[in-house]
Amino acid sequence: MIHFVGGETGAWRVTELKAVTGESLAVVSHVEIMESNSIVTTSGLWTLRGFSSNIRYANKSEKEKLVAVQQGLGRPEATCAALIPIRKSDAWWLLAQDERRAIFEEQSHHTSIGLQYLPAIARKLYHCRDIGEPFDFLTWFEYASAHTNAFEDLVGKLRETLEWKYVDREIDIRLMRI
Repeated sequence: MIHFVGGETGAWRVTELKAVTGESLAVVSHVEIMESNSIVTTSGLWTLRGFSSNIRYANKSEKEKLVAVQQGLGRPEATCAALIPIRKSDAWWLLAQDERRAIFEEQSHHTSIGLQYLPAIARKLYHCRDIGEPFDFLTWFEYASAHTNAFEDLVGKLRETLEWKYVDREIDIRLMRI
């Protein structure tokens, strides 16, 4: 279980926090990342929890391509990060798995778009819908400052897709490693 704790201390300094769609989170100056399967008690203003899971919408070929080029988190040069919590609408969750997959990849090309930016941008997806959290997914990205424009391009392309029509809450939190 991962815990992103927003408060006045942490290894990541917040450079921007804004609501893209829906209600925002309280503005904080730092984010701390903690791994624990227990409830984490902190003095933070908010805590977002999620867990790693299997890749749910990529097929075998797409997964192999991702694994072949994806870099790990924590690279020394990756001093920039983005935490983007996302909640999708009830309409999304009422779709069958194959309908969501069709929107995700065949129509929106989510994996194909992401592959264009690897290995420069490392990413990890955490699931939270199944544990009753206010978001469905916590998306974490790390990249070097030299790749900031590439990251903006990546996020811009994804937000233009059909898939994003189903997003009813999205917060964009930009960070720098201290």
